[in-house]
Amino acid sequence: MKSNITIAIRLSIICLFVFAVLYPFIIWALAQTQASKGKGKMIEVAGKSYYYHIGQAFEGDHYFQSRPSAVDYNAGGSGGSNKGPSNEAYLDEVAARIDTFLQKNPTVQRAQVPVDLVTASGSGLDPHISVQAAYVQAARVAELRGLSVPQVNNLIAEIKEKALWGLFGPETIHVLKLNLALDDMNNKLGGNHGN
Repeated sequence: MKSNITIAIRLSIICLFVFAVLYPFIIWALAQTQASKGKGKMIEVAGKSYYYHIGQAFEGDHYFQSRPSAVDYNAGGSGGSNKGPSNEAYLDEVAARIDTFLQKNPTVQRAQVPVDLVTASGSGLDPHISVQAAYVQAARVAELRGLSVPQVNNLIAEIKEKALWGLFGPETIHVLKLNLALDDMNNKLGGNHGN
């Protein structure tokens, strides 16, 4: 028994060193090789700074909307709602999101509302939406910005991100990238920003 306790103590010390010291140091060192030094990618446009890899809310219906966030897009407290599909409060929340979306997008049928526009991601910070989630918002955004739907749809097609190595996962739309490109398009065409 004494030898088992000694082995357990040694294994605990080794695991503590590997997982609490060595592994975090390796990850930190790898992060230092990146341009951002592990602080996340920031982009600055028109004097405003944005975190590129974190989902965010966009003010106004003239912007494409992100996935809902259970943590109000707070990167310091990421996480899902932990409510399952049998939770009545959660179902009511999703139903309210669907109703709000349909009011703002009257050309869309209930069955056409993509699930990612009415349910939060596991982290609550997903910066992407599905391609379908972008296309169903195109008519609203085009009307509020004085653009044609084909112009907006072409922009969506340009911004679309392919699956990883062309194999893993679906094509997606980075919402921040799309909204910034939309503002840029409005500026070049002399259109309005929906304000």
